[in-house]
Amino acid sequence: MVTREPITREGYQRLKEELHRLKTKERPAVIKAIAEARAHGDLRENAEYAAAKEKQGLLEARIRDLEHLHTCAQIIDYQELQNGRVIFGSTVTVQDLNTDSIKTFQIVGKFEADIKTGKIPVSSPIARALIGKEPDDIITVQVPKGIQEYKILKIELI
Repeated sequence: MVTREPITREGYQRLKEELHRLKTKERPAVIKAIAEARAHGDLRENAEYAAAKEKQGLLEARIRDLEHLHTCAQIIDYQELQNGRVIFGSTVTVQDLNTDSIKTFQIVGKFEADIKTGKIPVSSPIARALIGKEPDDIITVQVPKGIQEYKILKIELI
C-alpha cells in the first residue's frame, strides 16, 4: 500500500513539469551523448562514454524518484480550507522572540520543502507547533540549537 504524502497544487505542478522535462528533453540528450561516445571506438578507455553512462544512471534514478513521488502525492487544496488559522499551505510570518528577527515560513509537504526559500515540511517541529494557531499566538518549539519562541504576526494563503 502506498503511503500518501501531502503536497500543494503548485508543488505537484512543479513535480509534473520536472518529470516531463527529464523524460522528453534530458533523457533523449543523454541517449544521444552515449551514442556519440560509442561511435568513438573502444569503450573501456572512453571518458565521454563513462561520463554519459554515469549521467544516464543519475537521470534514471531521479526519474524513478519523481515517479514515486507522483504516485504518493496527495494534493491538498489549502485555498478551500481558509479559516484564519495556520494550516497546511499557509505562509506564516513570525517574530523570533529571542532575536527579534522576522521570518517567513510556508508549510508544505516533504517533497517540496526547501529551507532556503522558507518552505518547511509539515512534519517539522516548527510547522507542527504552528498548525492550528492564530495571529498573536506565541509558540515554543524545540529545535536543534535549543528552544525557540515565535510570535505569529501574519497568516496568508498565497
